[in-house]
Amino acid sequence: MTPLLAAALGAPLVGFLAWRVQALTPSGAIAAACVGFCHLAFGGWLAAGALLAFFGTSTALSKLGKRKKESLGFEKSGQRDAWQVLANGGVTALCAVLGQPEAMLGALAAANADTWATEIGSLFGGKPRRITNFALAEPGESGAISFLGTLAAFAGAALIGGFANAAWLAVTLGGFLGALADSFLGATVQAQWWDEQKKRWSEIPQENPARGVNWLRNDTVNILATIIGAVTAALLPHVLVH
Repeated sequence: MTPLLAAALGAPLVGFLAWRVQALTPSGAIAAACVGFCHLAFGGWLAAGALLAFFGTSTALSKLGKRKKESLGFEKSGQRDAWQVLANGGVTALCAVLGQPEAMLGALAAANADTWATEIGSLFGGKPRRITNFALAEPGESGAISFLGTLAAFAGAALIGGFANAAWLAVTLGGFLGALADSFLGATVQAQWWDEQKKRWSEIPQENPARGVNWLRNDTVNILATIIGAVTAALLPHVLVH
């Protein structure tokens, strides 16, 4: 079976199954099918395998410790909609279509690194600190990092880097840098609102944000982080050679 035929048959099926297990909303399933089609049809089996590794691990981690995350006021739902899917997978799908495998994997590594850092760091990282000034923050808060979460980010990037063969180092570093950029943008310019009831910062839109840029929401930050991962992974091999 050719990758194109497999993509036409398999991508919608995977999206449907993800919807059935409540990993994705209906719109998220459609978006995931489109992203999966681009990966397999244009990037081949290796690209599809990397995407499945990202989707499988991120879905499993989102369900891990669900009750504890709810008790911590964790706002990120395990069920992803179309905007969330495209924010994490749109850049990598575009790179696959354009025939840029290192950039594709770098973007995917950034998304995977950020997911692993958030999910694992929130559960096991203890009290995180803001990446800008290392002040104490709440688990799951934008811009918050922990030592364990940072290690998880590197491991998540390295998992995708393993699909890059000779470019594994560039993809791993690109993904890790993208995840760090995600945290930095989250702490500095991402729109956030103060939840008076929970006494913590929130990403749930209200009126004007208490800090950050109003239009710069979490999905936009994720897109920027994957772009950084893609560009770094594409350029770093040339820098290392010279």
